[in-house]
Amino acid sequence: MPEWTTAKDAKTDFYFVEADEPEDALAKIIEVVQHRIPQQFGFDPVKDVQVLCPMNRGGVGARSLNVELQRVLNPGGPDQPAIERFGSTYRLGDKVMQIVNDYDKDVFNGDIGYVTGLDMDANEIVMDFDSRPVVYAFGELDEVMLSYAVSIHKSQGSEYPAVVIPVMTQHYAMLERNLLYTGVTRGKSLVVLVGQKKAVAIAVRGVKNRQRWSKLREWLTAGSLPSSWT
Repeated sequence: MPEWTTAKDAKTDFYFVEADEPEDALAKIIEVVQHRIPQQFGFDPVKDVQVLCPMNRGGVGARSLNVELQRVLNPGGPDQPAIERFGSTYRLGDKVMQIVNDYDKDVFNGDIGYVTGLDMDANEIVMDFDSRPVVYAFGELDEVMLSYAVSIHKSQGSEYPAVVIPVMTQHYAMLERNLLYTGVTRGKSLVVLVGQKKAVAIAVRGVKNRQRWSKLREWLTAGSLPSSWT
């Protein structure tokens, strides 16, 4: 991993980390989320940093990144209880997202929570949503998903202190739909793009000028993207 240097402008809130291949992008995303952002900005890698992906599938899609980020951010241990349902493993401390509206539980599509309890005898799991415990039977875990990484589509209407967005040409079809703009505007204090300059160029082509989007256009017109975090 190349050295990550401090930005010349202390007020910079937008960074680009170049990665030519999905494997390289995956490694750099993990490094950025796990170490670089917490060290330089003091954000909690689980609670404050949200990875937003143009797609669910692929090596740097939300599904794959959830597995890899859970592995480094909340690996658990041999004596820690865990439950596997619907293709995901849940353990204490995991970050989750509600993916359907559940009016009985008063949790709704897009709500972020954290696993705070596991009762293997009662087949129940407790998740905290805004300091409110919500109990799920194991059979109800199809209502949630791990949310270390989520699709940009799922993030609409939400904001996060920091967002990290993989931008690769393998996402071409979704980049044509200009989802990247939505992802960029989800970050309240910090946005980090990880990927290929060509993919960023595809994404910004034809999009109306707005504050961060305009800055991207300036970088591309000048033939370079910011390199403070490469």
